[in-house]
Amino acid sequence: MGDVLAGFHAAWEFESDSVLIRYERGIRTPRLFQVLGERRVPLAALCGVTLTPGRRGTVVLRAEPRPGADPLMEAAAGQLRESCDPYRLVLPAERETLAEYYADELRPLLAGSAPADEHLVAAPEGPQHFKAYDAKASFDGISVRFRWSWTGASSAKWKAGDQTFPVTDLSGVDWRSPETFEGHLRLLPREQQAAQLAQPDQDPAAVVFGLGYGPVHESLPFAAAVLAALRARGPVPAIPVPAPRRDPADIAERIRHLGELHSAGLVTDEEFSSKKAELLAEL
Repeated sequence: MGDVLAGFHAAWEFESDSVLIRYERGIRTPRLFQVLGERRVPLAALCGVTLTPGRRGTVVLRAEPRPGADPLMEAAAGQLRESCDPYRLVLPAERETLAEYYADELRPLLAGSAPADEHLVAAPEGPQHFKAYDAKASFDGISVRFRWSWTGASSAKWKAGDQTFPVTDLSGVDWRSPETFEGHLRLLPREQQAAQLAQPDQDPAAVVFGLGYGPVHESLPFAAAVLAALRARGPVPAIPVPAPRRDPADIAERIRHLGELHSAGLVTDEEFSSKKAELLAEL
């Protein structure tokens, strides 16, 4: 097709076998979009496209990626806020007819909804490092390294020492958004049993986020890059993440952290009361 449809924060260029999405770098553009820059999405990576009414005189054109086709969306696991969805193009309402035209043109060309056997969309190129609350994480394409912070790391992590994880020794990545309570990035070693997984702040294979640490635009592309490297070397059995065991000191620390999020306006009154009650029930 070769046509361009420009919206707020992004423009989609329609080609015969793909959609090239270019994200703006303006001050109002979500930081994640600015990091992504542009992405080429093969039509084989999509299973649907929708056009729905938006807010304040806008319409929203959204492409639906196939499960497993995009390492970024696989790592995000549905945790992205709507405004940070990279497959969502917001347009002025007067462009609804034009957007519907492109949607109708795309639909017959899309693949089915079956999970993809491989990543069809390239992982973000950067960043390959970020600062968590308790460590600095880096990835060179071969190994992930955690260097513990003396101000934030638990004694268990200090005793274990700085960690290096070759991709060949991993079975998966568990990313929990820093915009939610208990956000973290956990690597799942191939040889580790599910029963051995500890709380993220006690697990040397995990780094924890917190207020101002591990923001989405840094930690999510990082997780996607590691996940893409994992998938590139072939499938391995996934290790389920069990419900970790708690102790009173740990619960007290998490309630304190929850209070910080609540004070910063990142957690509502209802969410604060509900989660606090859950934690207290575990004592």
